[in-house]
Amino acid sequence: MPQASQSPQSVSVPPIPPARGSGERSPGVKLVIAVLIAVALMVPLLMVYGLLWDRQQQAETAQASIGQGWGGQQTIGGPVIVIPYRTTETQTVQENGRDVTRTVNTIRNLYLSPQANKAEVAIKPEKRKKAIYETVVYESQIAGSADFVLPADIARYGVTREALMLDRAEVRLGVSDARGLVDGNSLAVNGTPVALQPGKGLASTGNSGTFAFVDWTGAAPLKVDYKIGVRGLGDFKLIPRGVDTRWTVKSSWPNPSFGGDFLPAKRSVTANGFTAAYAIPNLALGQAQVLTGDLSPPVATNYGTRDAYAVEAPAPAAADGSGGMETSGGTAKAIAISLIEPVDLYSQVDRSIKYGFLFIGFTFVAFLMFDIIAGARVAAAEYLLTGVALVLFFVLLLAFAEVIGFMPAYMLASAAIIGLLTFYSAAVLKSWKRARFLAAMLIGLYALLYTLLNLEAYALLIGSVLMFFALAGVMYMTRNIDWGGLGKKEEVAAAAAA
Repeated sequence: MPQASQSPQSVSVPPIPPARGSGERSPGVKLVIAVLIAVALMVPLLMVYGLLWDRQQQAETAQASIGQGWGGQQTIGGPVIVIPYRTTETQTVQENGRDVTRTVNTIRNLYLSPQANKAEVAIKPEKRKKAIYETVVYESQIAGSADFVLPADIARYGVTREALMLDRAEVRLGVSDARGLVDGNSLAVNGTPVALQPGKGLASTGNSGTFAFVDWTGAAPLKVDYKIGVRGLGDFKLIPRGVDTRWTVKSSWPNPSFGGDFLPAKRSVTANGFTAAYAIPNLALGQAQVLTGDLSPPVATNYGTRDAYAVEAPAPAAADGSGGMETSGGTAKAIAISLIEPVDLYSQVDRSIKYGFLFIGFTFVAFLMFDIIAGARVAAAEYLLTGVALVLFFVLLLAFAEVIGFMPAYMLASAAIIGLLTFYSAAVLKSWKRARFLAAMLIGLYALLYTLLNLEAYALLIGSVLMFFALAGVMYMTRNIDWGGLGKKEEVAAAAAA
């Protein structure tokens, strides 16, 4: 009997997941590679910092060369009446190995500040350019009057009236850089013009300035009218001296910065310029009207991000027969007015570089998400080239800003880098849709950075909130990623169950 043929039994075979290439990396390894490349890109970012510093130094050198023939930062002090007086001093010297005390006669200077000092100051700004570098210079005209009175109780200051050598009295005006003095300067004592002499300034202005001899008995008040024209660069400083100092400063410059030890009692700043009124009593100065030693130069104050004024060099000894300029009267105080540019492009570029890690980080995160979630493989070299392009943005920004200004340079550099990365990412991610997403993200980042640069007070707040939401989004999108495996947790679990 013929045997019946048996049909083969069908066997159920579980589906085999698609095989990945042997070179496929886990999401964790991809993350580590992206982080390492991002950290490595901090090196060229720091090199951009060095380039910025070098260009800033070149700009300052160019500005200094402009000021060489014009006048540097100016500090104006006085007027002050300087009266020599005779005094005796006890000196101890060694002779034959023994201390010998001697009493010697010497001549020292008495510094008399005015009872009242009023002045009108007009500052005329002007922009000067050398190559691609630009700076602001000014010419100031100071017209003032000062009233002097010799105190009846001068003996209380340790100087007798009989010791005063009033026939050698001088009126001194301090000007820190006498090269900036212009024509038309004048000084009148009780209505009588007197000739100004070079040199013999005040210690608070580096012993530089001008002076005039005066005939004064000290019995009656003395009125000094003065007009001083001086050119300068950058900061303009005034040192108040006297029982009551009142200054009014006017200029057509619309972007002043007020600093120093005293701020204006009243000020008005408009697009057409500014007016600042100062009223400073000697109680606020902490200085007596009569001093037996001159004031030392003012020191820098750090009330803000910008120093009110630079530390002056120690005053050299004066060759006036008085044994050198005495600076035992204390430290001078000053007001400072800076004619600043509306936008300091180097500080703007410096602040933008500090946000460079945000651009690198957000762009790499986008590439990483496309890689481990959407399956678009991004090689390490492609991360590196993208990062180099992001760093190149800051180089372009600096180069363009020096020529066309910060805002146009920012628009041009960001447009160039966004266009470059959009076309490159379309090839890397194999999709124009993904490239457009990356372009939209970069546009948002560059727009946000420009906003942060203009909102100094809220930059940290906005930046930290943005990073929080970015981190939250990445954590949400990668919540199911098996960082140690080759795919998502569900895929691995399904393969194991089968």
